[in-house]
Amino acid sequence: MLKGVTSFFDRLVQRYLPDAFLFAIILTLVVFLLGIGITGSSPGEMVQYWGDGFWDLLAFAMQMSLIVVTGYILANTPVVKFILAKISRLADSPGKAIVLVTFVTAIACLINYGFGLVVGALLAVHVAKRVPNVDYRLLMASAYGGFLLWHGGLSGSIPLTIATDDHFLVDSIGSIPVTETLFSGLNITIVLVLLVSLPLLNLWLLRTSGDLSKNNLDFLETESAEEELAATAVNDLTPAERLENSMIISLLIGILGLAFIVYHFIQNGLDLNINIVNFIFLFLGIIFYKTPRRFLNSVTDGVKNAGGIIIQFPFYAGIMGMMVASGLSEQMSMWFVSISTEFTFPLFAFLSAGIVNFFVPSGGGQWAVQAPIMIPASLDLGIDTAKTAMAVAWGDAWTNMIQPFWALPLLAIAGLKVKDIMGFCVIILFWSAIPISLALLFI
Repeated sequence: MLKGVTSFFDRLVQRYLPDAFLFAIILTLVVFLLGIGITGSSPGEMVQYWGDGFWDLLAFAMQMSLIVVTGYILANTPVVKFILAKISRLADSPGKAIVLVTFVTAIACLINYGFGLVVGALLAVHVAKRVPNVDYRLLMASAYGGFLLWHGGLSGSIPLTIATDDHFLVDSIGSIPVTETLFSGLNITIVLVLLVSLPLLNLWLLRTSGDLSKNNLDFLETESAEEELAATAVNDLTPAERLENSMIISLLIGILGLAFIVYHFIQNGLDLNINIVNFIFLFLGIIFYKTPRRFLNSVTDGVKNAGGIIIQFPFYAGIMGMMVASGLSEQMSMWFVSISTEFTFPLFAFLSAGIVNFFVPSGGGQWAVQAPIMIPASLDLGIDTAKTAMAVAWGDAWTNMIQPFWALPLLAIAGLKVKDIMGFCVIILFWSAIPISLALLFI
């Protein structure tokens, strides 16, 4: 039965799900029409909302592009290759490969979502080299499945936002410490259940695969930038080329970068935000490649993987602009509030967040849209606001499984298309809804 269900969704996705860029365009047109039909906005107004929001994610797009590029750079250094190869030795069979990648990615995403996405993809690549008979598509879907846990971890944007003293709802709910959100019994229960069940689910899905005809791992074999200049005679280099191949230059700038990293953690504790993750990857890459030229050769290769992010994120920003400015996201949230009771409200908050996330795939952006609706409703119904916040947070994380927005960095590293993993991700989506929903209703 499971094999039939998985095969059905895999065939469905392979046949009808377009490239991620076309998916973003189709989603743009859908939101445009919904805004006209549901909110009463005119076509001219929707065009304006779209254009006004189109560039709102430029900083974030740059961050995610750098995650892909710096992750690629670091992954191809001899040191990191050695470490990942060591870890991948824990997997000597397809089953162990699936469990290892799922579990490690989930733990990494609990630490930091950007870090987890890259680590999961890189580990999966090394595991695929060691266990070539594993279903590579399922292996990468398992890595992406671990991303489901990010909003219940240390980089969860919603619980971290409401823990600050100056967030935009502080006058109505005050500052809510992470002990009531991330370290609550509700969140810990969901995290533990998913940590145990997701590797087992993916192991079960492995039984439904077995067609490895699409496993083309040739692209994983890349030339090491460490060896490219080995045959070049030092005496033949010009003064400029001597600088480009100077270990001293890389060492000096690398030490400067490491000094700031140490300073950052001394001042801020374990604050693994996306900028410091990129900073760490970047400067470790500079140090591990030893010379600027070797480093830049790897950068040239890594940049090729960031094209999808660069071109697609502005379209998602435009979608978010239409959703928010037209009031469409507000109307979606209000409808769920209108049919809620004290018992069902956390569940409907979760479901509404899942739907809104499909169009506003940003945790912080989604909270800005939904919080002014969900928090007053929870106060009126006498429901714990911390629980409401975590319901929205888990809804945001949940539908990431079928939203290509967050999969793009992983897919770029993996060399796959969104349709290659999405059939498996649909099953992960359906399963994860069960423990999350039950926890929100009964804990």
